[in-house]
Amino acid sequence: MSKWIEWLMPHLIIAPILLPMGTAVLMLLLGDTRRPLKAVVNVISCLLGLFISGALVYWAQKMGGPQAVGVYLPSNWPIPYGIVLVVDRLSAMMLLLSSILGLGGLLFAVARWHKAGVHFHPLFQLQLMGLNGAFLTADLFNLFVFFEIMLTASYGLLLHGSGWPRVRSGLHYIAINLLASSLFLIGVAILYGVTGTLNLADMAIMVPAIGEADRGLLHAGAAILAIAFLVKAGAWPLNFWLAPAYSAASAPVGALFAIMTKLGVYSVLRVWTLLFPHDAGASSFFGGPALVWIGIATLTFGAIGVVAAQHLSRMAAFCVILSSGTLMAALGFGQPGVTGGALYYALGSTLAISAFFLLIELIERSREEDEKPAYVSELDMDDPFGYPVDLMPARDVNLDDDENALIGRAIPAAMAFMGLAFIACVLTIAGLPPFAGFVGKFVMLSALLNPSGIAQSAAPGIAAWALMALLIGAGLLTTIAMSRAGVRYFWAPQDRPVPRLRVIETVPIGAMLLLVAVLVWQAEAVLRYTNAAARGLHDPKEYIGTVISTKPIPSPTASGEGGYRR
Repeated sequence: MSKWIEWLMPHLIIAPILLPMGTAVLMLLLGDTRRPLKAVVNVISCLLGLFISGALVYWAQKMGGPQAVGVYLPSNWPIPYGIVLVVDRLSAMMLLLSSILGLGGLLFAVARWHKAGVHFHPLFQLQLMGLNGAFLTADLFNLFVFFEIMLTASYGLLLHGSGWPRVRSGLHYIAINLLASSLFLIGVAILYGVTGTLNLADMAIMVPAIGEADRGLLHAGAAILAIAFLVKAGAWPLNFWLAPAYSAASAPVGALFAIMTKLGVYSVLRVWTLLFPHDAGASSFFGGPALVWIGIATLTFGAIGVVAAQHLSRMAAFCVILSSGTLMAALGFGQPGVTGGALYYALGSTLAISAFFLLIELIERSREEDEKPAYVSELDMDDPFGYPVDLMPARDVNLDDDENALIGRAIPAAMAFMGLAFIACVLTIAGLPPFAGFVGKFVMLSALLNPSGIAQSAAPGIAAWALMALLIGAGLLTTIAMSRAGVRYFWAPQDRPVPRLRVIETVPIGAMLLLVAVLVWQAEAVLRYTNAAARGLHDPKEYIGTVISTKPIPSPTASGEGGYRR
């Protein structure tokens, strides 16, 4: 069994790219009139993608040794000339998270949103293809290609459902991302000119040997590339486009977009840890302090935005910025303990924010019928103007029209579900116990207070104290803001009609929040995984050595055999 798994797993590395690509092509061939059939095909494809990403996570944890790295050469060309796909703990984890959000958003969309425009299903699969490819690729040019596939699909998904708010924010979104893509190409061109390669592992070998005359150009290229990544990560002050775009998107699209900023953070982390590790000579940890302070500024901006937001959709968008800023600041310290906690925090916060986007749709829908005031049908003889009460709002009494007590009634199941889901989202995003956000923040705070994992280590610096204060302060502000919103949406309204929720809309929300609870239940195992991923990131020798040592499979003629040789 283990030999069969060992043979199969390397071939599964390319499956997260081929599966959505083939599904998108199939659904385009089905035409525009077979939406139910396309919905079924899309759901099956997402389920298969979830199974494949789960298998890759299992392989990375159980079958791959302490620093599992799997390499696949789709073109079968030698490194660094051909396309290279690499899966390790981090990329496998992000693939699994992307698959979960994709399946959840799709199930929610099948209820109604997939009918709001054409080509929703192919665009959805192309979005997943771009995300998966970006997580797997091991060279800068193909990272750009997958970024563009993802962004092109996101342009269409953002406009899905029409309406002038989506069009206006969509145009801003397209413009800023086209500019970021231009900076991406400029940064890649500079790095290629300095190192002579685009393969990240090969480039990592070249960086320590770069001469002093070219080192400034190397740093300039890396900084320009980082700007492109930070735009996509929603970093301040480059994130003015994010809140309008994410809040205008339809609920399932916003739920999937929750991981796009994490892709920007992932790209920064992957490139930075490979090119500028502790043994990179004069370039060691280049840009780390800047990344910390950019993350702190982004975290501050996100916390202020959450407090200032008057609508739940904008509040959710600022929660995305809040989460992204927390990750950037934590990762910039270059400490495996902090990075491990940040990766754990990324799982919980992303799931909660995605569920929050879906939940907002249900909350807003339940308020549509709540705008009409309740009336009674008797004449109020004490009214000085003699107006009949059937033209006036009902008075606040403890009995309804049927003389039944209002106090002591059972909460309708729909309202109970929305209220409990809202509380779970608030506690996770704000980082309050006992949910995953608290565990992630606690691990990060512990690592910041004890940088090297030794009790007698040096005291934290100013940046560490600032981040610790903001982690606590931002959680407090988020709790206040979202509690205020909860009172306004759940407590204050009187005589609210009970909303009708479809099971297919509530299942993804409940499943995501259940996974957040599983993260707490299995916190020790998940933290072992994220800490191992963090150690592999900050000590990339295994990653670099495995990629560079991978050889193409000889042809049958060259091997003298009837089949390929490994």
